Amino acid sequence: MLMSSADRPATLSYGPNGFRMISSGHFVVCAVTGERIALEALRYWSVERQEPYATAEIATRRLLGKA
Repeated sequence: MLMSSADRPATLSYGPNGFRMISSGHFVVCAVTGERIALEALRYWSVERQEPYATAEIATRRLLGKA
């Protein structure tokens, strides 16, 4: 059985002004909460850690070492 790209997470390379798709998918998984983030809704990530975050609050906590 073939999996559609909607069933698996995308692999992205995060840059300071955007991200580049390495392998196709329709979502990424938040590095802190584990929730799915649709690529269209992805706004927060760390270039240094190469991690996506679901919200600005989660990103801030993670970058301050509190998550």
